[in-house]
Amino acid sequence: MATIEPRRWAAISCVHCPFENKAAQEALLNALADAGDRYGELTDFVMLGDLIEAGAIGSVHPNEYDHTLEDEYRAAAGYLEAIRSVLPANCRLHWTLGNHDDNLQVNDQRRTPAAVRGLIHWSQSPWADAFARWEQYPYRKPSIHEAGGCLQIGQCVFSHGWDVAQNSSRNEAFQLSYATGSWPHRLFVRGHTHTVEHVQQAHVTPKTPTHTWFCNPGTMGPLRPPYTHRRWAMWMPGVAWGECQVHHRPSRFPGKCWDAHVEVLDGGGT
Repeated sequence: MATIEPRRWAAISCVHCPFENKAAQEALLNALADAGDRYGELTDFVMLGDLIEAGAIGSVHPNEYDHTLEDEYRAAAGYLEAIRSVLPANCRLHWTLGNHDDNLQVNDQRRTPAAVRGLIHWSQSPWADAFARWEQYPYRKPSIHEAGGCLQIGQCVFSHGWDVAQNSSRNEAFQLSYATGSWPHRLFVRGHTHTVEHVQQAHVTPKTPTHTWFCNPGTMGPLRPPYTHRRWAMWMPGVAWGECQVHHRPSRFPGKCWDAHVEVLDGGGT
């Protein structure tokens, strides 16, 4: 008889070090420190991508940043270590890479020069050990035949996200559902848009619900960056909390075997 394993997880997204939101970070660390009393001991923590801004190198967009890639890695490693310090010692650490993270390793001459590409990866930095503690999942958009770089914990599926159009969270939940077996009663957790979306059931039409759910914990990065002045009205920091059961055969779940919600954090208005 197969063993069903209970798991408790938390997930955040879009930190964009070295522009991390300090007020939101403090609120997150306090919430994680109290998580054992509030929800039970966490077994998994998920960084949903865009941990690193990649503004110093790796972007096709011009900028006026005066920091270095070393500054970005130092900030990102410190952020990961601060999270790890308040989690249980045996908590699994996951990092589903985002588009900003991937810009630092993708084979694209516009982002990283080929001659030095092998030297600028975070695994080659002085903080390589901090990054290596996190299981890393590639940034790859799913197709109907292939799931891409997502993480699956029971009926809960995690990825950074790819699109920002209206209803993109719902649409990507459908895409990932098709790519990962089309089992019902699953929750898809993604970031990318920086907008908090509480757990909700996906509808094909307003009166036609499906057996698919989705949510978005928003952004742990800056809330008012000048380059996105038309987009940030709905941006806010948050953390997704959940618990689920893990079975080696997802088709064996009798129904919805998870519970989750998104908590909005104090972002300090920055």
